[in-house]
Amino acid sequence: MPITDGLLDALKDVQDPEMPINIVDLGLVYGVHRTGSRVDVDLTFTAMGCPAYDFLLSDVRERLLREPGVEDVLIRVVWDPPWSAERLTEAGRDALQMWGLAV
Repeated sequence: MPITDGLLDALKDVQDPEMPINIVDLGLVYGVHRTGSRVDVDLTFTAMGCPAYDFLLSDVRERLLREPGVEDVLIRVVWDPPWSAERLTEAGRDALQMWGLAV
């Protein structure tokens, strides 16, 4: 799924509740695309059974609905390809290292 930069920037406001890092820099967002007033998001988690699953889905939806003209958000949870530390951005790696969570 293509990435829509402005929406990706908005998702940087969504923090992982278990780590001091946003979901974009953590590499959880696989895609975000806007069609009219609807935004489609492909999102993964670091592990199946993630305790923050519902919390993050709610935060993603709420944050995107604050964007001008966004009236509907469809989130698809995807597991392929599986998340790995290789998906971290440079800023994500720096943040985790700063907090002593070396990657």
